[in-house]
Amino acid sequence: MLSTQLLHREWTAFRRPGRLIALAVAALIVIALGLVFTSTVDCGDPCPVAPTAADGSIVNDQFWFHHRDLGPNGVITVRMTSMTGTITYPPPNHDQIVSGLVPWAKAGIIIKDGVRQGSPYAALMMTGHHGVRMQADYRQDIAGSSGGPSPGSPRWLRLTRSGDTITGAESADGRSWQTVGTVRLAGLPETVQAGLFAASPGDLTLREVGLGGAIEEVRFTQATGVFDHVEVTGAARSEYGAGASGGKWRSESVGEMNHTDWEKYHTASGAVEKDGVITVSGTGDIGPSEGGMTVTTPLFGLVIALIIVLVVAARFGARSGTPASRPVLAARAVVTGGAIFVAGLVAVGVAVTLGLAILTGKGVNLQPLSPVTGARIVIGLAAVLALCGVLAYGLGVLLRRGWAAILLALALVALPYAVAALPLLPDTVARWLLRLTPAAGFAVQQTAVEYPQVTAHYAPSAGYYPLPGWAGFAVLCAYTLAVLWSATKRTPADPPANWR
Repeated sequence: MLSTQLLHREWTAFRRPGRLIALAVAALIVIALGLVFTSTVDCGDPCPVAPTAADGSIVNDQFWFHHRDLGPNGVITVRMTSMTGTITYPPPNHDQIVSGLVPWAKAGIIIKDGVRQGSPYAALMMTGHHGVRMQADYRQDIAGSSGGPSPGSPRWLRLTRSGDTITGAESADGRSWQTVGTVRLAGLPETVQAGLFAASPGDLTLREVGLGGAIEEVRFTQATGVFDHVEVTGAARSEYGAGASGGKWRSESVGEMNHTDWEKYHTASGAVEKDGVITVSGTGDIGPSEGGMTVTTPLFGLVIALIIVLVVAARFGARSGTPASRPVLAARAVVTGGAIFVAGLVAVGVAVTLGLAILTGKGVNLQPLSPVTGARIVIGLAAVLALCGVLAYGLGVLLRRGWAAILLALALVALPYAVAALPLLPDTVARWLLRLTPAAGFAVQQTAVEYPQVTAHYAPSAGYYPLPGWAGFAVLCAYTLAVLWSATKRTPADPPANWR
């Protein structure tokens, strides 16, 4: 056990002005760069407001909606005979057109609490490459049958509402039905909107930059669904009486639409009805979104602070590691880690708190953050910085040369973290660096979520770490313990005779 007296003595030895000033500078850099960056963010005047779901999370909610009222108990049934799509290149090549559907293009039927973006919904749809899906409240996704519709092989879709419960079913012939899924949308009003919809998210492509890294490019797309045998029963009681099948159909976009050159000069998004056949075209998406800034946005200067921490700790280990006993080395490691943890806690806590306050004041869209998650990230990053410092200290003791320990610490921690955060290396290489090096510990700051039903650039440069936060932290702990264990093998168990 380490005595309080031993820890106090080693703290007295550690707290030289140069080291304390260096840690203070590292903390100030994190705070200053975070404030500068957030202060220069310009999203327009006013900032565009992103759709938010009931839980406050930012979502995608843009589609063409051909709809009518539906009461507390009702059914909408359609036959879908065709689904096609168009992909256009961005300017200056917007005249280049490719026929086809992106994987998560959507067309089908939907029940929604009004037309406000972000309101609850349940939808049963055909997708570009994933067959029939039932999706609800932006995150729920249930798979149905595979394949797509055609005039010779149409697909029947049905949504049934019973209060807050929505059930989706599909059929190949309109007689034999298979349930796809059932969801509950708590708090649905008596009258909701039910109808046909079409949406198509942008086509994501990756352009190579740097040494094989990639940045995102998105092309405009549009999806079109063709429906007939449209039947709705259970209109709102106040307008049509219980069980009525009448009702006025309305057609409009949820979210902005028809502003692109393709929609203006070629095919507009909308709904066309002729001889009982309804054709609905739309763009956009309905589902989760990782848009908006996150809690880590103000931590622009973290990598610079990391470099300072590694240099200070490695030099301290090389200068004070020998001659010393194992208890003394352990006490010095605790003192080093403790000092860095406090500095990191102040730096990250202040930068995040003030930075998010500035962004909120500007009206910038922010992903929601619970107090527990915020505390986890702030404390977790402080702990990661502390462990990185202890790792560098151990390298200093082990190598006994400050410059060698500094170079190795930078190569093991700072370099992988920096190059993985930038679109410099191929995504595969960046992922492996954040699995196999101590930089894996920085996964504790991840808040982004990968959604199977959303096509996105799930790479470290976009904020997606290959390991969960706890696993990355465990990798860093393993490296730190291995280095400290190796360092103690070069030191005596008891103080040397000439130890002060």
